[in-house]
Amino acid sequence: MTGRNQSDEGSPKAGRMQQKRNIQIIEWEDLDKRKFYSFGVFMTMTIRATVYPATLIRTRLQVQRGKSLYSGTFDAFFKILRTEGVRGLYRGFMVNTLTLISGQAYITTYELVRKYVSQYSEDNTVKSLVAGGMASLVAQSITVPIDVISQQLMMQGQGEHLTRFRLNSNTETGKPKKVFGQTRNIMGQIFAADGFRGFYRGYVASLLTYIPNSAVWWPFYHFYAEQLSQLAPSDCPHLILQAMAGPLAAATASTVTNPMDVVRARVQVEGRSSVIETFRQLIKEEGGWGLTKGLSARIISSTPTALVMVVGYETLKKLSLRPELVDSRHW
Repeated sequence: MTGRNQSDEGSPKAGRMQQKRNIQIIEWEDLDKRKFYSFGVFMTMTIRATVYPATLIRTRLQVQRGKSLYSGTFDAFFKILRTEGVRGLYRGFMVNTLTLISGQAYITTYELVRKYVSQYSEDNTVKSLVAGGMASLVAQSITVPIDVISQQLMMQGQGEHLTRFRLNSNTETGKPKKVFGQTRNIMGQIFAADGFRGFYRGYVASLLTYIPNSAVWWPFYHFYAEQLSQLAPSDCPHLILQAMAGPLAAATASTVTNPMDVVRARVQVEGRSSVIETFRQLIKEEGGWGLTKGLSARIISSTPTALVMVVGYETLKKLSLRPELVDSRHW
């Protein structure tokens, strides 16, 4: 079994459906775009709501000095839950949902760049690396201002002494429009202190984190899927192989790029301006181990995200397949 109907061999439609052994790749031109974007928003929102507490914990761990506040991921989880409640794990979540826009921009850029690069190379690793890097560049240009605001909100509560900005007491305790009141409060403080540029603090550090992360994730995803396809029985569903490859790729990319992610978090939360100086100070104060801060929380966040994203994304693409192509595909 090759993962493609024999009747499709050599047809134009089959040519558009690239294949890595028994793993089929649905390309941009095969999709019904209306279905793709409708399902995509729901999928992205579900993923973000599920893993947001791990994202908040990762940020606090990366910003704290040594183990001054938390000794690790699970210690942070239980302390926040005990002192701040479930709401404490979702500080900044509402403003963070605006990253849905960047999520759709990421997917669109990735698919379009893959299509463009395929004109010059059929190598799937090359297409994934270039498309992943470009998609992250576009997405981060949208995401950084949202991250700057949401990270300041994440640090409130137990971590507020580690950040430059603190919520006014009346905003923190007042009931009317509490969430958006906090967001406006933080935005006002950022603008007053740094102007418009304050919302793009850490932009370079974000690019140095997420472009490599994305560029590494996609090639490793296809690599792991290919290796697993060689080990699995020929009748093993493709989605199972992809669901295993996604978390493996996420753990790999998170480990490789975590040092810069620590630097990025400190630049944005502490208001630093130099990536290099922040890196040097981190090494001086905490040594090489400082570069691993928040790694376990990041892996805990990224691996289930990758699992849900891969299963959801691949299912999304299959559900969004143009009607005239549905019957010709074998999964």
